[in-house]
Amino acid sequence: MRLPSPAPSSRLRPLLNEVGALWVLAWPILVGQLATIGMSVIDVAMAGHASADDLAGAALGVSIWNILILTLMGLVMSVNPLVAHHAGAKEWDAVPPVVRQGLWKALIVGGVAWMIAQCSALLFDHMAIAPTVRDIAKDFVRVVSYALPAFACYRVLYGYSTSINQTKPMMVISLAALLLNAAINWLLVFGNWGFPRLGGVGCAWSTLICVWFNLIALVLWMRLAPAYRRTWPLGRYERPHWPRLRSLFRLGIPIGITHFAETSAFGLIALLIASFGSAEVGAHQIALNFTSLTFMVPLSLGLALLTRVGQSLGAGDPAAARFRAWVGVGVTAVFALVCAVGIALFRVPIASAYTTDAAVVQIAAQLLLLAALFQLPDCLQVVTINAVRGYKVTRAPMVLHLTAFWGFCLPLGCLLGLAPQWPGSAPWLPWAPMGAQGFWIALTVGLTISASGLLWMLRHTARQTLAHWQRPAHAH
Repeated sequence: MRLPSPAPSSRLRPLLNEVGALWVLAWPILVGQLATIGMSVIDVAMAGHASADDLAGAALGVSIWNILILTLMGLVMSVNPLVAHHAGAKEWDAVPPVVRQGLWKALIVGGVAWMIAQCSALLFDHMAIAPTVRDIAKDFVRVVSYALPAFACYRVLYGYSTSINQTKPMMVISLAALLLNAAINWLLVFGNWGFPRLGGVGCAWSTLICVWFNLIALVLWMRLAPAYRRTWPLGRYERPHWPRLRSLFRLGIPIGITHFAETSAFGLIALLIASFGSAEVGAHQIALNFTSLTFMVPLSLGLALLTRVGQSLGAGDPAAARFRAWVGVGVTAVFALVCAVGIALFRVPIASAYTTDAAVVQIAAQLLLLAALFQLPDCLQVVTINAVRGYKVTRAPMVLHLTAFWGFCLPLGCLLGLAPQWPGSAPWLPWAPMGAQGFWIALTVGLTISASGLLWMLRHTARQTLAHWQRPAHAH
């Protein structure tokens, strides 16, 4: 006798429950991330209304800043899967040592990042840019470099808090920092209330103050909130434990290199197109800034998914981990398609919200149309790579990202964006440099390669892990 098939509602219930659980964890991360990126939006918008040179100088400085902070985020993200696995296994006593050693690691990499930032400011002396723009960019990087150690420590505590399902503190603190950033920018960029008019460099001072505010506020919140008492990591002093630090570096360095491969590709574009003038650089920064804003949704889903997958594996349930991973990928794909249509339809109003310069608006609108094309691969690659990290797999994504962005994206971008006049014997090559548009076409290619490889990697890793746990030894 044939049994009746389950009702559609019963088949959909696990899916809807997982979407709801993922969203409960992700939405505070999203609000916090939007507030953080909103600080960059305010920086770019205020610098753009100060002058075209201030916008270009701040854009060049931000390109260095973004490479450094996103690389730092990757380096210290090794705390996330470790804490998530311990939380899933209810091993609460194992969490504080991981966080304490993660903070030592953050101080090390934050100090190195500060030195790199100070040296990288000298790069602008060797670029064919206007002297005013060069001075603004150098001062921006030098000022904001003092925020890097604090940023690294903040991201360790951020990962710890997220991995024990506490995401709302970062949301509240980031919203407060957003208001603080707007106020400081208004005072320092335009010189209101008797403060010095610093232009684009005022954005750097604002970022510096807000990063330290985030760290101090999060430490105070954790010290007072009951949710952290069982795993409070700062209750006692612990010296650097080099075996544990080495394990953190082994897990974190591939993630840091992965972040560097992608962010350096985006950041170097701003440097490579600097010779095309302030309008081209400013338009690139506007398009990049807005797409960074929309990127916060899949990034937040990815960070939440890392926690969900890691906790499932820590609890010994690889089937739940695989299910949660693919639900996260599906939700992200739906968002990416909606976002792509919205950007394509409203690209001109979006560009006009940043600046009143007609030339900059026109170029930025063209770049936003290209940005709409890479929404799907961009969103899929970030959520998928975080799902893979939940399995503690970091080296293969690193190799894939290096190949996609440094092996394909940047060489193709230089060919399309910077190529001089080509002879008529090679009609398949562009007749003139395409500038920023050529690089954004190359970004689409690189992101598509990355997303395709990561989707295959997630499928393979999830299947292999499930098969491993289903062997008789694990069943016993």
